[in-house]
Amino acid sequence: MIEYPFDFGALEAISQGRFAGPFAHLGLHQHRGEWWVIAFDPGAEALFVHQGVAEFVAHALGPTGMFAAKVGSDAAYILRWEGYGGQWQVQDPYRFGPVLGEMDEYLLAIGKHQRIWQVLGAHVMQHQGVAGTHFAVWAPNAQRVSVVGDFNHWDGRRAPMRHHPACGVWEIFLPNVGQGALYRYEILGPDWQTLPLKSDPVGFGSEHAPANASVVRDISKAVWSDANWMQSRKEKHTIAAPMSVYEVHLPSWRRAEGGRMLSYLELAKQLIDYVFWMGFTHVEFLPISEYPFDGSWGYQPIGLFAPTIRHGLPDELRALINTAHNRGIGVLIDWVPGHFPTDLHGLTQFDGTSLFEHSDPKEGFHQDWNTLIYNYGRVEVANFLVSNARYWLEEYHIDGLRVDAVASMLYRDYSREEGQWIPNIDGGRENYEAIALLRAMNTDAYGAMDGIMTVAEESTAFDGVSRPVHLGGLGFGFKWNMGWMNDTLRYMAEDPINRKYHHDKMTFGLQYAYSENYVLPISHDEVVHGKGSMLQKMGGDPAHRFASLRAYYGFMWGHPGKKLLFMGCEFAQSREWNHNQSLDWHEADTPAHRGVQLLVRDLNHLYRAEPALHEMDCKPDGFAWIQGRDAENSVFVWERKSGDSPRVVVVCNMTPVARRHRVELPAGGLWNEVLNTDAAIYGGGNAVNFGGVTAESIAHNGRDYSAEITLPPMATLFFKQQK
Repeated sequence: MIEYPFDFGALEAISQGRFAGPFAHLGLHQHRGEWWVIAFDPGAEALFVHQGVAEFVAHALGPTGMFAAKVGSDAAYILRWEGYGGQWQVQDPYRFGPVLGEMDEYLLAIGKHQRIWQVLGAHVMQHQGVAGTHFAVWAPNAQRVSVVGDFNHWDGRRAPMRHHPACGVWEIFLPNVGQGALYRYEILGPDWQTLPLKSDPVGFGSEHAPANASVVRDISKAVWSDANWMQSRKEKHTIAAPMSVYEVHLPSWRRAEGGRMLSYLELAKQLIDYVFWMGFTHVEFLPISEYPFDGSWGYQPIGLFAPTIRHGLPDELRALINTAHNRGIGVLIDWVPGHFPTDLHGLTQFDGTSLFEHSDPKEGFHQDWNTLIYNYGRVEVANFLVSNARYWLEEYHIDGLRVDAVASMLYRDYSREEGQWIPNIDGGRENYEAIALLRAMNTDAYGAMDGIMTVAEESTAFDGVSRPVHLGGLGFGFKWNMGWMNDTLRYMAEDPINRKYHHDKMTFGLQYAYSENYVLPISHDEVVHGKGSMLQKMGGDPAHRFASLRAYYGFMWGHPGKKLLFMGCEFAQSREWNHNQSLDWHEADTPAHRGVQLLVRDLNHLYRAEPALHEMDCKPDGFAWIQGRDAENSVFVWERKSGDSPRVVVVCNMTPVARRHRVELPAGGLWNEVLNTDAAIYGGGNAVNFGGVTAESIAHNGRDYSAEITLPPMATLFFKQQK
């Protein structure tokens, strides 16, 4: 009579996939001085255990597929299974010890693990001398978690994981599973109900949508050649640096033959060449974390740690970023911590409970987007998000994060009626937990990587968005100036004859221009959902639209604040953006559109070359009105300055009336006309000032020097002091 060292009830539960602690019963165990191997495979009829040159025959137990063999020692062994005419040989995953260490457990439990992606997710590795993949996932309320994939016939009974109750993580090392393997997690919730198969929240790869399994990707062998950029980029991200950002939706910037999306490697050539030629300092990608629905443009991500497979593999994304850096171009990405979609394979009810989200829809459901809101007050969720921000900065050398929809995070009553939201502990509307999360993210990001930047898309007057955390702010480097964008576009939409009644829309932004470190954004949001293209936004006679848009871009580049322009706007695409197809690049070959493109290129180069136009973007001493109240003529004149650098005077005429106009100038002498949006090369009427004007000792409006200039219709002019 053989005395077996196991619990029959436990083995029966394991065979049914309803047992939480398989490592206590499967694998190698010692009983009364003898070593036993207990193994399970529901498709097996026989098992032989090989230990060195010795072979041990296993005995079938009660549950189908459960076997036990007494072996010679505690040495490593191989399982050789036979069943239904076939045989297969495997390493036993239950003979391997845990990979997760005690310190990792502790840091995960208290929400202070700075690099959760190094311990969670799927990692190709050598463990105890054997090649395979280590899987780990946070699911604290689950009764049982299994890894399923092609490697085990998607059968949750075959690879139940080891539970770490202290931190709620489940882990297992699966030998011989490697790069490219498809996998999901099969989770039994608190009531032992089987949940929909879940993708890995910290997975590094995914299938092509609409398929949604996670994919094992080895991201540990990055190859970079951007050391010079990484060491010098800090000076490029200060408030004194020129910053002109080209915002790009990678799937629709340009398409290959047949409408195929470009790969990361193709974009590394085509996109980066173009951004360099256009003179932009940075390129910003709409979200590149994996997302299931093309129509969300990436703003409803499911795999926050997985670069979207739409354009290629993780190392190919790295190659794109590396190429940009070697051309002197910074790379920003949109980061979305404000919400996540309700797709069942994602974070929704991940372990059968409201784990990542709030359980009460008054706190946890976004009515505008039909999405779920992270429970920022849960330390593990906050850790998940903060660590994800660091992941992109460290693993992909991203230079900055533009954080989406910050206003929706800051306020509990965002887009909610009375009675639809829950006040904070003080009875107010501020979301203290989200505020803490944003501060923690910025503190960690700026502390982790030298020279990075963060930018907030924040549409309210929340105080201190770009103020350092230690001074009571949120800690962002910059903030989008949504007020400036809305006001100035409303002005430009007016018929020129009526613009004098809306003059303040162009000047009001200077009342608060230095309350934050601002970026002036003409983003994707302004050219979708029936809002029309930038060209279509220009009011008045359609014949004047190109001139009006050129004048507006001149106004924008001359105005204090960093610049951001969405793709297609730089060549005045006629129709609004369609995410399902390429930009209308053929238009850039026509004179009017080409003219706008060349203007934006020259504006970028002028802005970068002249310290007066960028060094004091965020300081009031760098700006002075010369003519700010000429509403009757819709003329704006101002001075940009920085230290001893040559001053620049910007003159805008927002009517279709040409005029000779006397302008006060800060000093006497020659002032070169360094850019005129009415120049023939840009498609204008070429009403120029023949290289410049001379400031005479003729007092005008309280200033000692002035000059009479040719002021073309619908135009912006830049004059640089000649020293």
